[in-house]
Amino acid sequence: MKYFRKMTGELCYLSPINMDDVLIYTKWMNDLDVTKNLGNYRYNFSISGEKEALEKLAKDHNYAIIDLIKDEVIGNCGFFKLDHLERNAECGIFIGNKEYWNKGYGTEALTLLLSYGFDYLNLRNVMLKVFSFNERAIASYKKIGFKVIGIRRKTATLNGVEYDDVYMDILDEEFRKSRK
Repeated sequence: MKYFRKMTGELCYLSPINMDDVLIYTKWMNDLDVTKNLGNYRYNFSISGEKEALEKLAKDHNYAIIDLIKDEVIGNCGFFKLDHLERNAECGIFIGNKEYWNKGYGTEALTLLLSYGFDYLNLRNVMLKVFSFNERAIASYKKIGFKVIGIRRKTATLNGVEYDDVYMDILDEEFRKSRK
């Protein structure tokens, strides 16, 4: 078996990262349509560099997003800057397989991740950062219950246009309330 169901939804499930997927991740990390949303569009990613990055991610609370029916990797999500004492973390997500964009997979995957964070990791606040041009992601985050907590102006320039960083967070009680 290549993947293991850690958290399961109706469209996808989250699994520990499988190092056999390094070629797929390397392809995604070199696709400007994918990486412009992540902020790492400035870099080239080699297979060895991506393998090293995946090995680091796999050690913490980072998960592959797997299509429930096809049993194939479509992206990943996870927590970073996890502070167990203060009970907060930052999170990130991306869907690398563009065939799955705008179909609810990202929203469901992030919801699964947050459920795990609030129910099992005892978090009370989860934050994320998104570029202001990524309206699709912002709408998804708001649907889950994230709220805008701040804007850092003119932090990215793409094709000569300047964009802001949008900071959003969600509290444990807000997430639970939105699930009812």
